[in-house]
Amino acid sequence: MATSRSDRSSLRKDDAPFRRLLIANRGEIAVRIIRACRELGIESVATYSDADADALHVRMADRSERIGPAPAADSYLSIEAVIAAAVRADAEAIHPGYGFLSENATFARAVEEAGLVFVGPPPATLQSLGDKLAARRSVAAAGVPIVPGLMVPLVADGDGSVSQADLAGVGFPALLKAAAGGGGRGMRRVEDRPQLEAALAGAGREALAAFGDGTVYLERLISPARHVEVQLLGDRHGNLAVLGERECSVQRRHQKLVEESPSPAVDPGLRAELAATARQVAATVAFHSAATVEFLVDADGGHYFLEMNTRLQVEHGVTELVTGLDLVAWQIRVAAGEPLSESVMATAPLGHAIEARVYAEDPHRAFAPVSGRVTSWRMPGGPGVRVDAGVTADTPLPVEYDPLLAKVMVHAADRPAAVARLRRALDETAVGGVQTDLSFLRWLVDEPAFVTGAYDTGLIENAWGEGPALTDEQRSLAAEVARGARRRPAPSLVAAATAAAPVSESAWQQLARREAVGRRRPE
Repeated sequence: MATSRSDRSSLRKDDAPFRRLLIANRGEIAVRIIRACRELGIESVATYSDADADALHVRMADRSERIGPAPAADSYLSIEAVIAAAVRADAEAIHPGYGFLSENATFARAVEEAGLVFVGPPPATLQSLGDKLAARRSVAAAGVPIVPGLMVPLVADGDGSVSQADLAGVGFPALLKAAAGGGGRGMRRVEDRPQLEAALAGAGREALAAFGDGTVYLERLISPARHVEVQLLGDRHGNLAVLGERECSVQRRHQKLVEESPSPAVDPGLRAELAATARQVAATVAFHSAATVEFLVDADGGHYFLEMNTRLQVEHGVTELVTGLDLVAWQIRVAAGEPLSESVMATAPLGHAIEARVYAEDPHRAFAPVSGRVTSWRMPGGPGVRVDAGVTADTPLPVEYDPLLAKVMVHAADRPAAVARLRRALDETAVGGVQTDLSFLRWLVDEPAFVTGAYDTGLIENAWGEGPALTDEQRSLAAEVARGARRRPAPSLVAAATAAAPVSESAWQQLARREAVGRRRPE
């Protein structure tokens, strides 16, 4: 069933890249694409499952199309349902966002066969680089340094034994990784050979559920290391812009939580090397649209190719803040055949930006995702602050999807100022009704390793663990604040201050200090 909102027709532009664009995604990225469409004068068409019928992205779009029941396999991962929705809506193009079908070559091909434009690289590029294992083989042949590991899928025989026995070149500990996608899905750390069987089965199941493909492969675990990625933007005319790097080393379960640009670990020499290698990787395919080339940087400054993500990244906003570019709008323009402008090609990043992801998950219980309903919602503002969100107050959180609620981003002249601004922005952030990771994020901005920039991918495991222990008195205070019993609860802690949502010691000290100030103020 389709719905439309004709009152926005005055926003259409005669020179818009497309007349109508369907968004094959949900949540904050769907909202982000809708905003880009509105500025370009393009009608936006939201897709939704039954679980998202009243979601923010559905309410914001000009039109909406139901694509199936709540399970992603029957809705957001259903190629047939998405294409049918685009045809019903008379859309000209489809933007896949990230995750779901964004790197699926079969989907991109189906979009083109339906006479629509896929906002992303050609299907052949998705085939060769969207498959992480195929990408390893391709770039290695081009002389790009890669993380040592297998060049073939790792599969289990019927009797449960691993059929690919040549593991000598990998060594342990190692990482199992999904060939069809990223974001930590289908990834498992394997300490030794006996762990491999069970890890393989679990990684394959998770990869199949997330990407529709259970193929996995094995790489050596490089530690300590930093995760650094280079942002690329290319057009159909052979132009390729390198838009700086992002540091993505604050991770839990191999999925990013905080990103920043530029990386505090990258000096001008290494930056030039990373940019040159990223160009070398992009030259192995017919590439256009936005993409990132991801690297591991070891303790000696050596860099190794991890993968090329041929789609928009969750953390694209960090690059937008330091460059002033709208990457989503340029994706759409490039898909319509426009060349990159001279100003894009000459872009040089300025200042420092950091993104903190606000998730509905419990950082005191291994960042386990939670569900529920958002009952209150307060996001920060002020100079240099940007928030990309996909929920509002009174929003239910479906258990079927990623628990990302919002991305709090800041931009400042330098890194110390950006860290201070992020600290202030998180103090203003409040989410009620569900457990979030805000307690971890507030701890992070005071953690010495993060403040100085001297951290790596082991930061959470080594410095946070299960988080600081709380006293019974602190938990009682949390319950009081959650019930609204205190007249002036600190806005920064409303989200975390529930009996089931512990916060860090430093945050509790801040709460006590602000409560004391509040009690001294006259009524």
